[in-house]
Amino acid sequence: MRQTSDAAGSGQKTGLRTIPPGLHFVATPIGAARDITLRALDVLSGADVLVAEDTRTLRHLMEIHGIALGGRIVISYHDHSGAGALSRVLSLVAEGKSVAYASEAGTPLISDPGFELARAAAAAGLPITAAPGPCAAICALTVSGLPSDRFLFAGFAPTAKGARREFLAGLAAVPATLILYESPKRLSALLADMVVVLGRDRQAAICRELTKRYEEVTRGTLSDLAAGYSERDVKGELVVVVDRAAPVVATEAAIHAALETAMQSMSVKDAATFVSQTLNVSRKIVYQIAVDRRQE
Repeated sequence: MRQTSDAAGSGQKTGLRTIPPGLHFVATPIGAARDITLRALDVLSGADVLVAEDTRTLRHLMEIHGIALGGRIVISYHDHSGAGALSRVLSLVAEGKSVAYASEAGTPLISDPGFELARAAAAAGLPITAAPGPCAAICALTVSGLPSDRFLFAGFAPTAKGARREFLAGLAAVPATLILYESPKRLSALLADMVVVLGRDRQAAICRELTKRYEEVTRGTLSDLAAGYSERDVKGELVVVVDRAAPVVATEAAIHAALETAMQSMSVKDAATFVSQTLNVSRKIVYQIAVDRRQE
């Protein structure tokens, strides 16, 4: 391993690297083991304590990259660990230990139990750093071919049909590309509900087994994807990326109605600005309509 100093600052010395005391979140590969960063390897090599969502996965990753455990404490921390494990990790950080937390795959806190750990550490005023790296959501966005200037990670949709449709309805008008994770067993049902709630013509991409041997990206409208996956036996990790809704062109009647409400509590100038921004219409046009209304 490398004999270098940590950019985050000085701290405890190990035989390999200076790892500052604190809680260090480490992003791990989502498929290809070589996607791990050099900094992540340094943190895993030099941390006093190792914490993992899945300790077997972490041990295997360390073996691949030739990182010795060296008798260090390894703590399992997952969704069902309970308050005891959380308290133990925080206590070790409070004692001045450097503690590395690794998710099973990808970036910690993204659909990962590390969120509770980070929130508790922040509340306790403990130092927190992150060694960034692989993230399935960002990887999928990159290869989807869909707009990336604004996006929303929505996690997993509810499993029940009614709750899932309500969940999707809340995302329908969001002016951003949507990114969701999904189980292979529920993909067909999710796509069918997306057609109903989001519209059959929205562009989308199904990203499967990203960075792995059988990586596959399927692009098309939601209706085409729903039809293609309706009878297909799907396996592997999935990310669903959906384009934002097409902009709605405001009618003159809609502008008049919005101005009528806005002008009850705003000046003509402010009402015109508010309505133009809300309906995405030229302020000059809205202002002239507002002036005409006031004169009438």
